[in-house]
Amino acid sequence: MTALKYLAGYPDALQQQVRELIAGDRLGPWLERRYAELHTVRNDRQLYDYTQGLKERYLRQSAPLSKVIYDSRLQVLKHALGTHTTVSRVQGSRLKASREIRIATVFREAPAPFLKMIVVHELAHLKESDHNKAFYQLCTHMEADYHQLEFDLRLYLTHLERTAA
Repeated sequence: MTALKYLAGYPDALQQQVRELIAGDRLGPWLERRYAELHTVRNDRQLYDYTQGLKERYLRQSAPLSKVIYDSRLQVLKHALGTHTTVSRVQGSRLKASREIRIATVFREAPAPFLKMIVVHELAHLKESDHNKAFYQLCTHMEADYHQLEFDLRLYLTHLERTAA
């Protein structure tokens, strides 16, 4: 039985269905049919503009972002597909906060819905720091298919890992 690390928290029956797709070489073609649409967000400036557009649409009142970049140092294997950080510095008598979002470079070539899902996830952390009910409600507010996309992204990462080996 093959271990599916990206799907470890899912029921055994569902994992078995994925194993059957992998065994029949059907996972890749299924993903290609379902997610044929690629995005054009190739560089950091375009990623910043894309993220800022989503932020303006859904989180207008949240704190401004100072940086949004693709980061090749983020390791998918360590479960870091994106990060959000807040750095506070003292400037004179004021405390200045700088917020950054970093997205793993795997999303540069990923289907468009997966990029949107990870950006939505990181934007939601601007309002909710924990992965709680309010966090996931905010994610589904910004992307109605958030949960399905998260699952399919896990399938995509499983497929990438298998084809890279």
